[in-house]
Amino acid sequence: MQPLGSRDATRPAPDALLTAIADYVCDYGRGSAEARDTARYCLMDSLGCALLALEFPACVRRLGPIVPGAELPDGVRVPGTRYRLDPVKAAFDIGTLVRWLDYNDTWLAAEWGHPSDNLGAILAVADFVCRRGGAERRSLSMGDVLTAMIKAHEIQGVLALENAFNRVGLDHVLLVRVASTAVATHLLGGTREQIVDAVSNAWLDGGALRTYRHAPNTGPRKSWAAGDATSRGTRHALMAVAGEPGYPSALTAPVWGFEAALMRGNPIRLARPLECYVMENVLFKIAYPAEFHAQTAVEAALALHADVAGRLDEIDSITIETQEAACRIIDKTGPLANPADRDHCLQYMVAVALIHGTLTAEHYEDEAAADPRIDALRERMTVVENERFTADYFDPEKRAIGNAVQIRFADGTASARIAVDYPLGHRKRRAEGIPLLIEKFRRNVRTRVDDATAGGLEAVLMDAGRLDEMPVDEFMAMWVEQA
Repeated sequence: MQPLGSRDATRPAPDALLTAIADYVCDYGRGSAEARDTARYCLMDSLGCALLALEFPACVRRLGPIVPGAELPDGVRVPGTRYRLDPVKAAFDIGTLVRWLDYNDTWLAAEWGHPSDNLGAILAVADFVCRRGGAERRSLSMGDVLTAMIKAHEIQGVLALENAFNRVGLDHVLLVRVASTAVATHLLGGTREQIVDAVSNAWLDGGALRTYRHAPNTGPRKSWAAGDATSRGTRHALMAVAGEPGYPSALTAPVWGFEAALMRGNPIRLARPLECYVMENVLFKIAYPAEFHAQTAVEAALALHADVAGRLDEIDSITIETQEAACRIIDKTGPLANPADRDHCLQYMVAVALIHGTLTAEHYEDEAAADPRIDALRERMTVVENERFTADYFDPEKRAIGNAVQIRFADGTASARIAVDYPLGHRKRRAEGIPLLIEKFRRNVRTRVDDATAGGLEAVLMDAGRLDEMPVDEFMAMWVEQA
């Protein structure tokens, strides 16, 4: 019998994509100064989103050990809670908290996604490595976490540029699993070959179907699917460093490989070299928790609120111009079953913004959705593709996410046509957006901690030098719920 993890000389060389990912994770440095600053703000924003998610019982029910009471005295900490868990379940919980409200960072291309979902694996594994005993204990700093974030963002985001998994019905979280697997294996001290092995297993998992994101099946799984993916990446990493072998042609094997079985024979491509492009260009959700293709539509609706809020009954029609991707995934008519349905409905988000002049996570809950004015406005809306918005969406020099909203009244008059090309969280609006991102963090953390604690957390995150050197276990201890 062949020893666990030994190489079989009869097998092919690993797929080029597997080795490209492993080489990048092992050899690429810390990234640009801009990427590291952006990663720090991404960490701040993601943890703020995680604490805010604890306000929602549906999220909290998914947290904690699989077997009640089966916690570990020196386990991985889950921010905002008292849980001490094994790294796989901790990755699930952290990833689910970050993702639950659809308020964390975003990446839009041929495939969509939320690269900060990978923080589930990154923080869980880094804390685990720092806290385990014996000869395997290693010191990792938050600087190592930021580097891992840059690399996970890059792997997920560059794979998303030209590979549209949604076109074959697969959910984008498969890229979270791949990226989490790669960086988690590296954080665990895995070799280049072990990273190849682990990532090959991540691809062999196939992909979750997008069923839970679309009517008539939309449901809360879309809020924990990324937690599931990042925890699966953690599991693959742990198995790889323990000697679990890989599958060298997991992607390209005829008939049985990922490309043949799930991508209709289309190859998985890297559209550009793996560097730090994605972190530099990542999109932040700053003002409201809206699916990102709708962000500029909500911004346009908010600009119209003051002029139309007193005339809602006089509205004859509302035209929303958007990109082709939004037409496919968030143009929804008819009944909306739950918050997961509502926060992926372009018309619902625009209606709330027009009525209230704001949009919060609470507006997706049943009580807010019972307002009859929302559906009355939705029935008067028409969503159309604007070809320029679509072209600018795919243009790598622009990466715009344009929407326009215009309202016509029963008396024949019309509002201004408000068009917004770049959302507040876009790289082109960083100077405007970062101060507001910090304010968002302050609001979010104060839902769970007092002013003094919140100030201490902010002080660490705003001090780049101090954060870079801080041991991961010391940082994670700052986020533990106190008795």
